[in-house]
Amino acid sequence: MKICEITNVDFSLRHFLLPVMRGARDRGHEVVGVCAEGPLLEIPRAEGFRIEPVPMARSLNPVAQARAFRALYDLFRRERFDLVHAHMPISGLLARLAARAAGVPRIAYTCHGFLFNQPGPWWRRQLSLRMEQVAGRVTDVFLTVSAEEAADARRLGIHRDATAVLNGRDPALFHPDAAARTTLRAELGARAEDCVVVVVSRLVRHKGHPELLRAMAATPANTVLWVVGERLASDHGEDLEPLFAQAEAALGGRIRRLGYRHDVARVLAAADVFCLPSHFEGLPMSVIEAMMTGLPVVATDIRGPREQVVDGETGLIVPPMQDGPLAAALSRLAADPALRARMGEAGRALALERFDEAKIIGRTLDLLGL
Repeated sequence: MKICEITNVDFSLRHFLLPVMRGARDRGHEVVGVCAEGPLLEIPRAEGFRIEPVPMARSLNPVAQARAFRALYDLFRRERFDLVHAHMPISGLLARLAARAAGVPRIAYTCHGFLFNQPGPWWRRQLSLRMEQVAGRVTDVFLTVSAEEAADARRLGIHRDATAVLNGRDPALFHPDAAARTTLRAELGARAEDCVVVVVSRLVRHKGHPELLRAMAATPANTVLWVVGERLASDHGEDLEPLFAQAEAALGGRIRRLGYRHDVARVLAAADVFCLPSHFEGLPMSVIEAMMTGLPVVATDIRGPREQVVDGETGLIVPPMQDGPLAAALSRLAADPALRARMGEAGRALALERFDEAKIIGRTLDLLGL
């Protein structure tokens, strides 16, 4: 079969779609990736995948979306795919509608988080729900990464057969690594007695960086924060640079910004605690990576993370958008290495059981009929 895997930006294709593309190719199918052009597309292209750039826009601008729809329609008519598998809310809507208009015989969608479950004005949430209901009618296979959002899709009339497939990561890549821990901690100046907290995400407000930076000020002096990630050019919302500058002035060497890293597995292996205080999520890959590496996870009580973290066993769940409980959770783990070890071991066992990438990709491909 000739398959199109489509998303919005290069970051999403690199981190979310590439494992599915590899799996489909391994089963003998021709796979073409589609998204907006970007530097991270060098990675799938180096693996021999053909990537077709389309002017996708992460906004509701009607002119930009009309341009993207036309480009997708023309691409689908030209390429004659057997299956279009779409991802992300706006690109997923456009791709499914364009695929139906172009006569693609089979259309699939993986939801990585519904916009109507995110904080925002009521009209935007209602618009998102209506968009999902319309697109659901032209979708043959409807998948979600979160069990809660599969239930939402069925309950709200988006798709009666919505199925949760979860997310997965490769345990051969993400695992405890004593050598990497020693090397990287020395490189980044972490002492043996330091409790290194790491956050891996895009630098946007809804990932909870403001709360995390404030919470760090109320943690023990041996608590160090490593911030991995960057702001994408297509990200919306306020610039967090002033907040980071203020935190760095207050915390000094207790905060290190590491930028975008291709060696996230090594960074996680060198840390002691993983923290993701998001306001909303789908089913974050970074939590799975941390669990596989044997780190206790501090996350917020929202869709996605609460399906991954067992509170009190593999980590700690705190209310979203509140720095007080977040500081208390981080302080508790910073003061108790034995607790960190127990939770980390339990989290790794759970991740290997539920989030092994090979199992997740295999099930996804089966549901796609590949």
